[in-house]
Amino acid sequence: MAADIQLSEAISRVKPSATIAVTTKANEMKRAGLDVIGLGAGEPDFDTPENIKEAAIRAIREGKTKYTPSDGIPELKEAVCAKFARENGLTYKPSQVNVSPGGKAVLFNALIATLNVGDEVIIPAPYWVSYPEIVLLTGAKPVAISCGPNTNYKLTPEALEAAITQKTKWLILNSPSNPTGAAYTRAELKGLADVLLRHPQVWVLTDDMYEHLVYDGFEYSTIAQVEPALYDRTLTMNGVSKAYAMTGWRIGYAAGPEKLIGAMRKVMDQSTSNPCSVSQWASVEALNGPQDFLPGFRAAYQGRRNLMVEGLNKAEGIVCPKPEGAFYVYPSCTGLIGRKAPSGTVIDSDKTFAAELLEAEKVALVFGEAFGLPGTFRISYATSDAVLKEALVRIQRFCTALS
Repeated sequence: MAADIQLSEAISRVKPSATIAVTTKANEMKRAGLDVIGLGAGEPDFDTPENIKEAAIRAIREGKTKYTPSDGIPELKEAVCAKFARENGLTYKPSQVNVSPGGKAVLFNALIATLNVGDEVIIPAPYWVSYPEIVLLTGAKPVAISCGPNTNYKLTPEALEAAITQKTKWLILNSPSNPTGAAYTRAELKGLADVLLRHPQVWVLTDDMYEHLVYDGFEYSTIAQVEPALYDRTLTMNGVSKAYAMTGWRIGYAAGPEKLIGAMRKVMDQSTSNPCSVSQWASVEALNGPQDFLPGFRAAYQGRRNLMVEGLNKAEGIVCPKPEGAFYVYPSCTGLIGRKAPSGTVIDSDKTFAAELLEAEKVALVFGEAFGLPGTFRISYATSDAVLKEALVRIQRFCTALS
């Protein structure tokens, strides 16, 4: 009989990714021949722009397929510095820049390099599903702060002040947010910064991955830009995945204090080593090259957001606020709790709602409990108008059929 391997305590603390699980389930059902609409994946449906693809092809033809420095080629670090100066008014040297295999790897490298058992990390909820799980892998404690619709799903200065203890090491701040699409104004960031200035032991990890996807003239800001006094204890994270439709290229980047960047590089030296060399050269072109496609992407997403908000608010029992950015809507389904689905199952939670919707109407979405706020769900509208319109028909029909 084969021996049963004993898994680590660290891996026992974490859950599988709910967003990946939903997408996997939808794809399996499609392969089985079912007409499933998958609205779970946070992935642009647009193709990577041609100039970026050509840069990658050129890199291959020029033999740029070897190992690179663990945390990024100098050319990409310089492009990141130029991006932060041009778009965010932040000045960094290449020695202050980390390039990792995706934004998730940036987070992992930073947290594994800085957290010890007993440390605390404040995470506003709803949150991206990986934030608390990465913290748990380190042995530290995620401290979730519930930020409901009464605050537009945003952390308030009062709630932040109340959550900080002597054990608090990081605040993770995501704007625009995955899953809600909520984005912090400059004034809102200043309010949070004023609290942080009173607690010098707390660092800020700001996830700006959806920076370019903001709507209705919203003016984007990042916290180190709003409060320069936080510059020396902020890790400003971004990447090419969302704005440039490069999810599969796996490039995330961040800038911060040299000591932290050096520690993150040490983690990479002994784990992943460098991100894909070809993807790095493509990302140089993404950051340095033409940005003229971005307004078109934004306009398409804004139209889809409006379509989803209007259609979901017509569904019985669903309330959907209008988010400022990203490509998600985050409606409440509390008005459906207690009703009975066509299968006879009582809708007792957002998880049951999502499961019954998938069973009855073949629409896959992610239940809100996975993001730390029950009674809600997330829809990604990074797909065509035609698919979204059909999804709305099915969702409205399902809600009407509940008794």
